[in-house]
Amino acid sequence: MSDYHQKLDDWLGTERVAKDLITAFPLAALAATLDREQSGDTVPPLWHWLYFLPIAPMSETGPDGHPKRGDFLPPVPLPRRMWAGGRVTFHAPLKVGERATRTSTIANIEDKTGRSGRLVFVTVQHSIEVGGELKLEEEHDIVYRDAPLADARPQQPQLAPQGERWSRIIEADPVMLFRYSALTFNSHRIHYDYPYATQVEAYPGLVVHGPLIATLLVDLVRRQQPDATLQSFAFKALRPTFSGQAFMVCGAPAADGKLIDLWAKDHDGYLTMRATAAIE
Repeated sequence: MSDYHQKLDDWLGTERVAKDLITAFPLAALAATLDREQSGDTVPPLWHWLYFLPIAPMSETGPDGHPKRGDFLPPVPLPRRMWAGGRVTFHAPLKVGERATRTSTIANIEDKTGRSGRLVFVTVQHSIEVGGELKLEEEHDIVYRDAPLADARPQQPQLAPQGERWSRIIEADPVMLFRYSALTFNSHRIHYDYPYATQVEAYPGLVVHGPLIATLLVDLVRRQQPDATLQSFAFKALRPTFSGQAFMVCGAPAADGKLIDLWAKDHDGYLTMRATAAIE
């Protein structure tokens, strides 16, 4: 094993405990951002991402706007960082006024070489408890990438499935991206700094947050099945989505109505995210 790989593996098992008070304002603000009513004191599925936010001083942020690596997350020396996917199991809802504890652990680090260059995948496990009661378990996949090679051929995109029974068109303009970045204290510059996104990370525009798209997929389920309880949700980001181009979130429930196939597609009809939700 190289010294570099050994250094990354030293982060395996690293644990961090965070505490937060579940307050009402972030829920009302995200509801306004998604153009929906927020009522009651229950945190909707995936809206737990509004809490336990890492608050790094400006002096500890990197050139991409993220906190510098090597504290909790391993010091992967690759410039691009994205939320690649995740899996969430919901045991009981969080409620406004509760004091919750989240325990996070670096569970896996995987180094690969792909068509676009080197990739490092980091899996973080989270568990959220209130008074000793397990509320939620999550695995969060982060991918670090090389800068794009000048002569690299772009990967052929995959067309989205047909046959959706549910769908909704989303206009993710810069205002929506700013609001979501602010609500999640996400200072990654690809979501709000157009010159940085296009000139430094070579994207064609501002990048729509993967967690925002995942939240919109779950929101589609909630709009279609308002009385259902979400048991689990898994998603994988396949292709970036960019601001200024309308995209669509789609769903197709199974015959029993308990398992729902979900996906997002861009304005060209290409698949950008695939997900599965289980409800009861």
